[in-house]
Amino acid sequence: MYMSMSNGIRSIQDIVEIEKRHWKAECAFNSTYEVLQNSAQLYPNNHAIEYLVKGDAEEEPVITTYSTLLERVTQAANLFHTLGVSSTDVVTYILPNLPETHEVIWGAEATGIVNALNPLSNGETITKLMIAAKTKVIVTLAPSPTADLLTPLIAVADLVDSVEAIVVVDPLHYYGIAASTLPQETPKAKKIIAYQKLRDQQPKGNLLSKRVFNASDIASIFHTGGTTGIPKLAPHTHENEIYTAYCLSLITSTNPETKFFVGLPLFHVNAVIGTGLSTFFAGGTVLQVTAAGYRTPTVIPNIWKIVDRYKVTAISGVPTVYGSMIQVPKDGCDISSLKLAICGAAPLAPDLFKRVLAYTGVELLEAYGLTEGTVVSTMNPVAGERRIGSIGMRIPFQQLKCAEVRAEGKLIRECEPNEVGQLLIHGPNVFPGYLGGSGDEFVEGWLNTGDLAKIDADGYVWLTGRSKDLIIRGGHNIDPSIIENALAQHPAVKNVAAIGQPDAYAGEVPCAYVDLVEGTSITGDALKDWVRDHIAEKGAAPSYVEVMDTLPVTPIGKLFKPPLRQKAIHRVFKEALENAGLEADLEVLDKGKEGFFVEIQSPTPELIQQILGTFTIPFRINGNV
Repeated sequence: MYMSMSNGIRSIQDIVEIEKRHWKAECAFNSTYEVLQNSAQLYPNNHAIEYLVKGDAEEEPVITTYSTLLERVTQAANLFHTLGVSSTDVVTYILPNLPETHEVIWGAEATGIVNALNPLSNGETITKLMIAAKTKVIVTLAPSPTADLLTPLIAVADLVDSVEAIVVVDPLHYYGIAASTLPQETPKAKKIIAYQKLRDQQPKGNLLSKRVFNASDIASIFHTGGTTGIPKLAPHTHENEIYTAYCLSLITSTNPETKFFVGLPLFHVNAVIGTGLSTFFAGGTVLQVTAAGYRTPTVIPNIWKIVDRYKVTAISGVPTVYGSMIQVPKDGCDISSLKLAICGAAPLAPDLFKRVLAYTGVELLEAYGLTEGTVVSTMNPVAGERRIGSIGMRIPFQQLKCAEVRAEGKLIRECEPNEVGQLLIHGPNVFPGYLGGSGDEFVEGWLNTGDLAKIDADGYVWLTGRSKDLIIRGGHNIDPSIIENALAQHPAVKNVAAIGQPDAYAGEVPCAYVDLVEGTSITGDALKDWVRDHIAEKGAAPSYVEVMDTLPVTPIGKLFKPPLRQKAIHRVFKEALENAGLEADLEVLDKGKEGFFVEIQSPTPELIQQILGTFTIPFRINGNV
């Protein structure tokens, strides 16, 4: 039924060849529910999900076949229907990586709109996101000896007027423990319902809603990884998700023999679409490793045993995850089943690519995507040359270009090959725009990714940084990746993040923060001296290097630079004052798009002003700007 790429994509010419037929001719679905129906019909007894409760290579997985998955998704959809959820109503889930989480995701999309929230977010953020999404039903986890999501969410539910019920998934049955006793309602009389009990009462053969789907219907909402304040809400249509699943399964040659190791969280679009729906689309198996995925302490230390025991063929992770994996001894494990290792979410250092290849025999497949582009926009060719440092070629049916763009969002011109510009994308994976947004994320119909990139003559895309990440030293633009790639070559360096720190003379100068490979030791000053002799651009050599126990990361393991910028500003300001013999209390605030701001309390404001007034970072002394 579907276009075959048995030999894999080798070049941009192969992509052009694929595009001679419209993707919808190969993938005539209007909903993600229809995708699951199709796979259940074609592969009823194949394992859709294998769930490892403990992350132990010796345990027997909990198996969900495709026929069972479809039945439970249908029951979940009917459960939400009985709670009054219609096609435009929102079901928000705050859950770890359980098989039931997939039931909730696809069941909610079959009835209404699913909204994914990070369980690690604070109550205020969750409340504001639920209000913005107009959540009608919350789905969360029953209390356990190690975590209680329900109690704070009961309070949240009563703060969000649109919420009518809380549905509670009980994970204790995986441990042979009786289900938790739940309260029947919130203090404001909103219903609290046991998920498994009500699910099992629903019909599993058809949707009670008798919904007729349109591919343009909103299927899901994901929040973007905002640096401060409340993240933006990015809706996806059913077409966005179906196309992406189809395209990923096509270009990675996913098939019923594929077993995809999933350790990234199911509140993130990567695990939901990138390794979830795309695997289900092709009849493969999702190996879901513990409720917390890579965050479970036993998972990374057992990674090669798990690959060996369960014959994992594909894995997806971020650079920090792969950096940890290659420190785990293989101890005779047979990992020859592993053929595909996708790396995304953050730039891949060339040195890490080489180390992973040397250790595993598998070439990392660097890809690039964003929530607004439904997880993937470019990927290195599976069967072609993987150019280290490139994020690969555009995916089929999605267009991509680099352009010069005015600040007000007007397109000036397209860039020539190898010329750096703003990276713009357009295609069936691009979302319709932020909820409640002004549309300024689009440039004449093209999504402005906010990334700087260049495209070479062979169609490979090379990220050069985000425009806001550039270090501008006395008018000279410095790409942080130059520093990061150089420091990553040192054998003691595990992860590295380069940023610009304020400088009274140059505006900014480069600095870097690193954490070290276990069992190694080196000082920041020694690394600063070392990198000066190993960096490609001498003017990019960092003036300061600090060794940290661990670098800050996002919930999916991507290096997170805003706390490092705050740390650098605080250090530089404090040193400037100490050198002048002054003392003050400093608080560095991240104002998002407005940048950083420093609150200062001091008995000598005039002297403080003289010293710090030479920096470009705005500040306020004793409440006065």
